Amino acid sequence: MWQLWLWQHANGGDPLPVLFVKLEGREHRVSFVPGQSLKEILDATGVLVRSGCNGRGACGLCRVQVEAGELGEPSQNERIHLDGSQLAQGVRLACQVLPERDMQILILSLAPKSDWKSLPSRNGRRMKFQPTSPLRDIPQNVKTPYGVAVDLGTTNISISLCDLTGAERLAGRYGVNPQMTFGTDVVTRLVAASESPKLAQTMSQQVVEAIGQALLDISTRREMDLQQVVRLALVGNTAMLALLSGRNYELLLQPRYWMHPIDCLPEETGTWPATWGIHPQATIEFIPPLAGFVGSDLLASVIATRLTEDVGGSLFVDFGTNSEIALWDGKVLWVTSAAGGPAFEGCGLSCGLPAEPGAIYGVNFKDGVPNFDVIADSEPHGLCGSGLVDLISYLVRSGKLSSMGQFAPSIPREGFTLVEDKQGIVLTKGDVDVFQRAKAAIGAGINVLLTQADMGYEDLQRVCVGGAFGHFLNIINAQNIGLLPQIPPNFVELCGNTALAGCEDVLLSSVAYQHLNDLRDKARVINLSQCPDFDALFFENLYLQPVGSD
Repeated sequence: MWQLWLWQHANGGDPLPVLFVKLEGREHRVSFVPGQSLKEILDATGVLVRSGCNGRGACGLCRVQVEAGELGEPSQNERIHLDGSQLAQGVRLACQVLPERDMQILILSLAPKSDWKSLPSRNGRRMKFQPTSPLRDIPQNVKTPYGVAVDLGTTNISISLCDLTGAERLAGRYGVNPQMTFGTDVVTRLVAASESPKLAQTMSQQVVEAIGQALLDISTRREMDLQQVVRLALVGNTAMLALLSGRNYELLLQPRYWMHPIDCLPEETGTWPATWGIHPQATIEFIPPLAGFVGSDLLASVIATRLTEDVGGSLFVDFGTNSEIALWDGKVLWVTSAAGGPAFEGCGLSCGLPAEPGAIYGVNFKDGVPNFDVIADSEPHGLCGSGLVDLISYLVRSGKLSSMGQFAPSIPREGFTLVEDKQGIVLTKGDVDVFQRAKAAIGAGINVLLTQADMGYEDLQRVCVGGAFGHFLNIINAQNIGLLPQIPPNFVELCGNTALAGCEDVLLSSVAYQHLNDLRDKARVINLSQCPDFDALFFENLYLQPVGSD
C-alpha cells in the first residue's frame, strides 16, 4: 500500500513489523503500520474476527491468543470479559491490542466465511454533521437509529451501516456486483436488458438481493439489529441506477439522452425493506444522477473530497469501469465520463485479479528480481490494478516495454513472466493494450476538461484519486506512465471510495444534502463523443510516458 511505503520512507526504510496469524493450520504473514489494532489489521486482509461493538471492546467477541510479541497491560474492557487465567495465557481482545513490533497470534473466534469483505477505514474530511431530518421522526420502537449508504458500482457494490445520532460508520462491506455475469461493462448490460424485459427484471432483483446479503453479513458478524435501520441512501452511475429501478435503461443506449437527466428513480420499493430485513418504515432514497452518463456517484465524490471548496485547479478522477472525471476551476464544475473498462479493477486481463487476497498490489524489482506485496500476504494469484501500474512502469523504465506498448525482442512472444509456477502470472501484449486504452480514454477526458476550463496541467493544485484502485496506487509509478499528470506528488490524494463516503455524508448531514443540490447548478456536463479532437487526444494518451511535464 502507498501508506505502507510512506511509513517506511518516514522511518529510514526500516522494514514494517509483521503479524504472524495462525489460521486453519496455516500461518499467514501480514505487514502493518503501527498504531492500528489487531482487529483493524486483520479486517484489511479479509480475515475477520467476530465483533459486535465496532471495535470498542464492549462485546468481548474478538478473542485472539498472543503467542509471541510484546503485550501491554490489559484494558479495562479486557479485564471485564476475560478472567485471570485467560489473560495469563495471552488471550486478548483483538480490538484492544495495538502492536508496535512483530507479533504472533492464534485466532480464537473467527467470523463466518463470506463473499463480502470489510471496507477499509474512511479517509479524508467529513461534512459538518447536521442531521438530515429531526430524530423525532424516527419510529417509536427504534432505540438506536441506523442508516445505510450504498455505492452501486459497475463491478462492485459497497455498503456501510452508520449511526445516525453520532454520524459514525459502524460497519462496511463490499462485494462483486452479481450483474457481472451479464457483462463487465454497462453497455453490454443495457443491451441485454433492452432485449429481454425478463432479464432486466433479473438484473434488478440480483442487486436487491445482493444488498440484502451484505446487510445480513453485517448483522451476523457484528450482531447488529437491522430493524434499527430507518434510512437508506444509494448512489451509482446512471446505468446501474436505471437497471436497479427497471426504468428508462433503454434510453441510455441513445446518444441524444446522454447529456440530459434520466428519470431512473424506482416507482415502487415497498417490498425492499422486508427483503433487506430493515425497518418496514425505513426511507429509501436514490440520489438522482446528473446526466445520462454522469451518475450521482460523481456528485457524492465531489462532496466527499470537498472539491469545490478550493479556489480552483482541483481535479477528481475515479478510475473504474465507468471512469468519471470532475474539474473545478473556481466557478464551474466541469464533469465527464470515460469508458475506462474494468482493467483498473483487475478484470478483463489474462493476469488480472480484483483487490482480494492473493492479488499482487505492489511490485518492485531489485537487480531484476521481482518482489511482491500481496493482499493478505497469501500466495500470489494475479495482479490487481495498482500492481499492474507498478509492473508496466518498471518494464518501461527498464526498456523491456516501449512507450508505444511493444515488448522488447528479449521478451518471449507470450509476454513477460512475473511469477513462474504451474499456473504462472504472465503480462501479455493484450493486457498492455487493454491498459493503454483505459489510460488513454481517461487522459483524453482530462485534456478535454482542461481545455473547456481554459486551464493547463500547470494550473492543477490538487488531484484526488477515487475508487478502490487508489488505495494501493504508487503515485510516482502512475505518473511515469502518464496515468496521472506530472505534478508534485504531494498534490495527489488517494481518497479511496469517495462515492460511498459522499453518500454517507448525504445520509447523515443536511449540510451535505444542500451541497449536493448546489452542485447541480454549478456542473457543466461534457460529452466526449462530441469533442472533435477526442480521437487525436486518445491516440496521444496511448503512449506510456509522462504527461503534463515541461
